[in-house]
Amino acid sequence: MNYDLTLRDVLLAYRNGMFPMAEGRHVPGIHWYRPHMRGQLSIAGLHIPARLKRTVRQAPYEIRVNQAFDQVIQNCAAQASNRPETWINDTIINIFSALHQAGYAHSIEAYDRRNDTLVGGLYGLALGGAFMGESMFSRATDASKICLVHLCARLWRGGFTVLDTQFTNPHLEQFGIYEISDEDYTAALEKALMIKADFVQGQETECRIIAGYPPLT
Repeated sequence: MNYDLTLRDVLLAYRNGMFPMAEGRHVPGIHWYRPHMRGQLSIAGLHIPARLKRTVRQAPYEIRVNQAFDQVIQNCAAQASNRPETWINDTIINIFSALHQAGYAHSIEAYDRRNDTLVGGLYGLALGGAFMGESMFSRATDASKICLVHLCARLWRGGFTVLDTQFTNPHLEQFGIYEISDEDYTAALEKALMIKADFVQGQETECRIIAGYPPLT
């Protein structure tokens, strides 16, 4: 397979319900996937455990957007004791770095307030009113979970209707993840692509974005 992809190729694939994965961090090349069942999270109806709600309100980390995209994806790609292998290789990193530079890929980041260190984050792709969540990492308690709540609040406020997680996994069960068929996902995606949603939201602060988010009230 030729991996000399253009951004147009990648965006077209996502618009048609496909996404890339590698066989391992240091395995060259990628494969494209379109599973029969898709993992989804409800943007307006995200289930947030009571303890996590309290933690989010306490704001233990400073949350920023698109300030360290390359660091976030590198951390997501890193092998760890609880994750000996990842599906993010250099090809994926290069693709998403280019998508970020073009304004399509975004990151949510959590920083330790004591030393301004990046301790958690996630990244994904925004197309119309759909956000395709790709991966997350955490180096401190609840850091990635808090980033996910902030992501959903931003998507809710920005008018997004689809949050695709590609697959389901035990980590996301606490947030109410569910599956839909590829047919239903395609229909929802087609509608979402027609929406002019706003991920960046100008100069809005994280406090204002997360204030009033229904699952936190």
